[in-house]
Amino acid sequence: MANTNTVLVVDDDPAHRTMLRTLLTGWGHAVIEADDGSSAIDRVHEKAFDLILMDIRMIKVSGLEALEEIKAFNPAIPVIIMTAYSSVESAVEAMKNGAYDYLTKPLDFDELRLTMDRAMEHSHLREENRLLRETLGARFDTQNIIGTSPAMMRLMETVAQVATSEATVLITGESGTGKEMIAGAIHFNSLRKDGPFVKINCAAITETLLESELFGHEKGAFTGAYRRKEGRFRQAHGGTLFLDEVSEMSLAMQVKLLRVLQDREITRVGGEEVMKVDVRIIAATNKDLITEIHAGRFRDDLYYRLNVVAIAMPPLRERSEDIPLLAQHFLEQFSERNRKQIKGFTPQAMDRLLRYEWPGNVRELMNAVERAVVLARAEYLNEQEFPLIPGEAGPEGAIPIGSYGSGDFPLDEVEKTTILRTLEISNGNKSEAARRLGITRRTLHKKLKTYGVMP
Repeated sequence: MANTNTVLVVDDDPAHRTMLRTLLTGWGHAVIEADDGSSAIDRVHEKAFDLILMDIRMIKVSGLEALEEIKAFNPAIPVIIMTAYSSVESAVEAMKNGAYDYLTKPLDFDELRLTMDRAMEHSHLREENRLLRETLGARFDTQNIIGTSPAMMRLMETVAQVATSEATVLITGESGTGKEMIAGAIHFNSLRKDGPFVKINCAAITETLLESELFGHEKGAFTGAYRRKEGRFRQAHGGTLFLDEVSEMSLAMQVKLLRVLQDREITRVGGEEVMKVDVRIIAATNKDLITEIHAGRFRDDLYYRLNVVAIAMPPLRERSEDIPLLAQHFLEQFSERNRKQIKGFTPQAMDRLLRYEWPGNVRELMNAVERAVVLARAEYLNEQEFPLIPGEAGPEGAIPIGSYGSGDFPLDEVEKTTILRTLEISNGNKSEAARRLGITRRTLHKKLKTYGVMP
């Protein structure tokens, strides 16, 4: 690690503590020792630690008891449990109570170093996420922004920066990537958060009606205009107007929108009164506007007015490491909605989700999980409940989805590939991998031992 981390070593064996102190100091860590669980609790109250390495069996206060007290005081400290093979059950219990992982004695030093680095990296990332979510603000439901991939982290940082400004924002990205959700995040964390957030889909309304929808109309302005109507700009006064699929506007409407953005004034259809509007514009499109400009379908002056701050939504295929998190989120959401007790995904089902290209992005994944939940008959969703298109394969060298039932790939090979890939996605965290696979950590340990991945 680049920075010196402070590690608390808790063990009632002086020789083992001395060995760990020498080892960890050599790795660049600052080490503080405790000879019992009660001493460990006292140390945590006195000082901040980046990680705790704690034996589970100690004479006075056990590691399990100390873990409970430490997590109650500061749940953010990662705790790695050390145990003998005979006490693995207790270590599993410790993980249920918040331990990051466990290691068996005698310690494998390579595994120890790797586990410690991952635990501290995970802790630092979680703290960065917490600070970032606080920056995004309490009014925006950040539970709907799912993902820890670098692409999503960069996106959330941009949202946090843009939200507090008054700049016009252009959100680009494929359909189903969540452009409207990001627009809402920007509004609800802006100085206009107490004002209205008004949305309009420019592609869903004809050109004639779009002008009336945006600017309003006077009574008798056209056939069917039986009364005066306020448009979306007036409705959004003091707040934010979200123009979805802005690229679908006709050139004539683009001219009128440009004039409003320049003058901050509107006139109702069929009226003469000029009205000032105080509105922040957030626009979105799934098209390449530069291409549209070259094709003569979009005005370049409007583009530059809208593209003050650009936010590009990453497609799901470019952040595939977020698929297990998103899938689990949707599983819990739709299981509750449909009053079903579904625990997770089989390894084969998760492997299928990971290999699919998701042309419809997050929206398609959400619909696929909802359908599977509705049709599910067991506690775990299996691959048969995800009839994804075989041609939409994943990375080069991946096992084609359509060949799962063809006999080309034995089931045990598919299982091995799924487990190893899930472990890789989980950054080597066996507990997280077991959770995503819907199996116990002990089962995962046995499988990995069979594959010769671990001793």
